[in-house]
Amino acid sequence: MPDRKSPLAPLRHQTYRTIWIASLASNFGGLIQAVGAAWMMTSLSSSENMIALVQASTSLPIMLFSLISGALADSFDRRRIMISAQFLMLVASVMLTVFAWLGWLSPWLLLFFTFMIGCGTALNNPSWQASVGEMVPREDLPAAVTLNSVGFNITRSVGPAIGGAIVAAAGAAAAFLVNSLSYFALIYALMQWKLPAPTSQLPREHLGAAISSGMRYVAMSPNIGKVLVRGFLFGLSASAILALMPVVARDLVQGGALTYGVMLGAFGLGAIGGALISARLREALSSEWIVRVAFLGFAFSSGMTAISTNAILTSLALTIAGACWVLALSLFNTIVQLSTPRWVVGRALSLYQTLTFGGIALGSWVWGALSEIHGVSFALQLSCVLMLFGVLVGYFLQMPAFASLNLDPLNRFVEPPLRLDIKPQSGPIAILIDYEIDDSDLPEFMALMTERRRIRIRDGARNWNLMRDLENPDIWTESYHVPTWVEYVRHNHRRTQADAEAWDKLLTLHRGDKRPRVHRMIERQTIPPTDDIFHKAHTDHH
Repeated sequence: MPDRKSPLAPLRHQTYRTIWIASLASNFGGLIQAVGAAWMMTSLSSSENMIALVQASTSLPIMLFSLISGALADSFDRRRIMISAQFLMLVASVMLTVFAWLGWLSPWLLLFFTFMIGCGTALNNPSWQASVGEMVPREDLPAAVTLNSVGFNITRSVGPAIGGAIVAAAGAAAAFLVNSLSYFALIYALMQWKLPAPTSQLPREHLGAAISSGMRYVAMSPNIGKVLVRGFLFGLSASAILALMPVVARDLVQGGALTYGVMLGAFGLGAIGGALISARLREALSSEWIVRVAFLGFAFSSGMTAISTNAILTSLALTIAGACWVLALSLFNTIVQLSTPRWVVGRALSLYQTLTFGGIALGSWVWGALSEIHGVSFALQLSCVLMLFGVLVGYFLQMPAFASLNLDPLNRFVEPPLRLDIKPQSGPIAILIDYEIDDSDLPEFMALMTERRRIRIRDGARNWNLMRDLENPDIWTESYHVPTWVEYVRHNHRRTQADAEAWDKLLTLHRGDKRPRVHRMIERQTIPPTDDIFHKAHTDHH
C-alpha cells in the first residue's frame, strides 16, 4: 500500500486509475494529431500567422464554451457529457483523416477540423476535472490533479517525437488516423464508470441561471479571482513557445517534422519533471513563489529559444519551459478546486479555463502576427518580457495558500413547515433576520456582517441590506431577496462547513432570549397590473 502522501496515491482508486490509463491512450493520439496538424499547415501555407493559428483554433473553443460546459458539468451527468465530447472529437478526427487522405484539405479546412476537436475538449474538460473530486478523497486531490498533468506529459514526452516520425514516414493523414483510433479506450472506460446517484432533491438549475450563479460565486471569491488573472497572464505569455515551435523547428534550427516532434518531447519531459517535484516544492515554497519560479523559468526558456540556432540547446531550454508549464497550471487548477465547493466546482474550473485558454488563444494569434512582421526571435523575446511582468503582478495579486477550508455541505438547514400553500416557483421571497446586539459588540458585528454579505451574495442572495431599528437601536435586521422559494432552499443548501464560523460568532453576539428571529415572506403587489386597469376602463366605457 503506497504512502498516503505518495504522488501515486490516487491510482489506488480503481475508477480514477482506469480512466487515467485510458486517457494516456487518448492523449497520445491527440498529440500525434497535433504534430500532424501543425506540420501539415507548414506545407499548406507559408504564413507564420496561419501556423500559429493551429494552436489558437484548438484553444479558442475552450475560451468560448468552457463556461457553458462548466454549467452543464454541475447540472447534468458528467459521465454522459464526457462520452458525448469523446464522440464529437472522434467524428471530427475521422473527417480530418478522410479529407487529408483524399488531399482535400485547405488551410482553413484544417483550422475548422482542429476547432471542432477543440470544441470537444472544451465540453470534456470541466466535467473531467470536476469528476476527479468524486473519484478520489479530498486529501488525494492535489496529487490527482498533478498526476493528470504527469499522464498528459508522459505522452507529450514521446508522442510528438513518434508523431513526427509518423508524419515524416507516412504523412499527416496517418497521424490523424492514429488519433481517431485513440478515442475508443477512453469511451469504453467512461461507459464502465458507475456514478453515485445524485443526493439533491432540488430541481436542476436552468442553464442561464447556472452560468449566472457560477460567475457570481467566482466574483465573490477573491482567491479564485487572483488565480484567474495570473492564469490569463501565464497563458498569454507562455503560448508563444508552443504556438511558434513549428516555426522555431523549421527556421531557427533548420529542422523538419521529426525535429519538431523531438522538441515537443523535450517540453513534455520537462513537464514530467515539474510534476514529480511539485509536491516537494509545495512543502518548501509558498504557492506565490512557485508561480514566480514558473514565470521566471519560462521567461529564461523563451529568451534562450529566441537566440538559439542549435536544436539540442533549444530542446534543453524547452525542458525548463515544460517544467514551469506544469508547475503553474497544476497549481492554479488545484487552488481553484480546493477553494470551491462541489456544487459549483465545474463552473469555477470552466472560468479558470476560459481565462487561461483565452490567454493562450489570444497569445497564439498575437505571437504569430508579430513573428510574421518582425520575426520569430522578436516575438519570443517580447513574450519573455511579458513573463517578467507576470512576476511583478504577483506583488499586487499574491496567490493564496492551498486552502485548508472545509467546503463540505453544512447540512444544518431544515426546510420550515409553511402554513401558506406555495409552489417551489412561487416568489419573490424576502428574508429578514433580527439580531439584538450590544453597542460594545458593534465593531465585531459589523465585520461579521461584511463577511455575511459576501457569503449571502456568493450563494445567490439579492438586494442584501442591513438595517437598524430607530426606536429600538439594539435591533439590527439583515434582509435579502431570492427569486423563488426553491432558490431560497438552494441558497441555504449551498452553505459550507467553513461558512459556519461566521454564523456561530453572530449567535454569540446576539443578546436575545431566543435565536435570531427569521421572517420569511412572499412579496405581493397591491396595485393591479396595467392590463387589468385598461381592461376595466374599457369595460366602463362601454
